[in-house]
Amino acid sequence: MSFEAPPSRTALGDAFTQVGMLLNFSVRTFSTLGTVLARRRLAWREVLEQAWFLASVTTFPSLLVTIPLGVVVALNVGSMAGQLGAEGYGGAVVAFVIVAQASPLICALMISGVGGSAMCADLGARKIREEVDAMEVMGIPAVERFVVPRVLAAILVTALLACLVMAVGITASFAFQVIVLGDSPGSFLASLTQFSRLEDFLVAELKAVCFGILAALVSCFKGLTAKGGPSGVGDAVNEAVVLAFILVFVANTVLTELYSAIVPARGAY
Repeated sequence: MSFEAPPSRTALGDAFTQVGMLLNFSVRTFSTLGTVLARRRLAWREVLEQAWFLASVTTFPSLLVTIPLGVVVALNVGSMAGQLGAEGYGGAVVAFVIVAQASPLICALMISGVGGSAMCADLGARKIREEVDAMEVMGIPAVERFVVPRVLAAILVTALLACLVMAVGITASFAFQVIVLGDSPGSFLASLTQFSRLEDFLVAELKAVCFGILAALVSCFKGLTAKGGPSGVGDAVNEAVVLAFILVFVANTVLTELYSAIVPARGAY
């Protein structure tokens, strides 16, 4: 099946065409995923290879972003709490900033900007070399062979990476507040456990998985619709990264508002 976009006369028409094609591509991907799992013909080796690649290129940059973030959060919270006389609420702020917001977004940005760009470039190169078309002619669906393993790998890596980012971020903030700022470890941990719940961590994991799916779908879609030679692949990579970032931030806003409406905050009930 061809992934080429039909010609469009206006930029607005082209944008709507791209959105429609992306939605159709996403539906086909999940339909193919269900079929593959039902018939037990999933390429597990490809899934593991893609997962290892994503983990190898995203883990270290994620930690480099998370550790300074934890320190900055601890520093700002410590100085502000000292002015307000609320030094014991550092753990609560860390729980909100790092667990609820920062960890899923860091994972999504790394998967989109680092892993997603590599996936898009790989599939784009295969597309312009007509490897994808050749496989379709031989009866091997491109979605089943290329897209499904990458989506599953993104789900696995983002879920594990979110746990790592939360653990490292909370540890960095805790160490900085206790060692550098001289706050009490007991008050930090008490406020952390008082104002955070298991649901917060589960929603953070859910967000990370959703963001990983969005990034993988956009990257694969742009890669399989690349055209125009090597320069077209570069354009597809840039478009994939920008579009994935936009969708991630929109999805984060929607999921955050839904969670706030469904699950009341501590002290609101």
